[in-house]
Amino acid sequence: MPFRTPAAVSGAVLAAAAVLLWPAPALARPAAPGWSAAPAPGGGARPSAQDRPYFYLEGAPGAVLDDRLALTNPSGRPVTVRLRSSGTGGRLAFAAAEVTLPPRTRAGVPFTLTVPTTAVPGSRSGTITATAAGGGAQARVPLHLRVTGPALSALTVEGVSVVRGSGDGAVVRYALVNRGNTVLRPRVALRADGIFGAALHRPARALPDELRPGQRLDRIEKWPDLPGLEPVEIRVTATAGHGARGAASATYTAVPWGAAAGVTAVLAAGAGAWGVVRRRRCTGRGRGGAGSTAAARTGTGTASGSVPVPGSVPVPGSGARA
Repeated sequence: MPFRTPAAVSGAVLAAAAVLLWPAPALARPAAPGWSAAPAPGGGARPSAQDRPYFYLEGAPGAVLDDRLALTNPSGRPVTVRLRSSGTGGRLAFAAAEVTLPPRTRAGVPFTLTVPTTAVPGSRSGTITATAAGGGAQARVPLHLRVTGPALSALTVEGVSVVRGSGDGAVVRYALVNRGNTVLRPRVALRADGIFGAALHRPARALPDELRPGQRLDRIEKWPDLPGLEPVEIRVTATAGHGARGAASATYTAVPWGAAAGVTAVLAAGAGAWGVVRRRRCTGRGRGGAGSTAAARTGTGTASGSVPVPGSVPVPGSGARA
């Protein structure tokens, strides 16, 4: 039920207040001579030594829990008290943030505590503080909240990359993300494998950081001795309690193999073209020498007359027989 205005609520609180004819109980939180604050007894009963020393509330994420704070003024003068809360693990709202107590009066101030829908199962502690108007004395009442629900531990590794720095060193970048609803204390291991075996091996070690639900933690680790040429695969593995585990990897190459392959192809093509040109030159020279030799041989045979030509006629006076 929604709260009414502070003025109306103050009137309702005071209308429900009982006139005190007895001393304040021992467990009420005395703030100063004249008034105190404590958890209200159940069912409107009078304060007693068996009253609660603190508030204890329990509920699932999204639940709205309610209780009452008892303010007691056994003195003969009115007291104005302001209320606030801290560290309660949820949104706490009072029916009235400021209450004026008439003399010899006890008032019960209702309040609600809304558990966040994203709350993690577990326990947390806070405080309700009552302060006398004008900066006077204070009374503090502990409040303990237990959020119910199943616990889930989940961890992921994201954004793995290797960034080369100056010289032969580089850094490995990655992020750890708590995907569950429990607080994690992760352990991280790094390993890099290349063509010739392991290039980096760091066993799992605990990190100094605590990872809350939904939190992302960006980390950088140095890698001083990078492989010169071979491509490697760097793998980051993270583990935590209750079986939480995550891993991710990335590849890194000191020399860009695509560019190296392109240069090699160009050199190979150049060498092949040079070989073709050289063969053509050698073939051309060989053909020219063979033609000259054949011509020389033909000319010599014709001039010598050592080989008779069929159908030839002897020249008179040459001494040749018919």
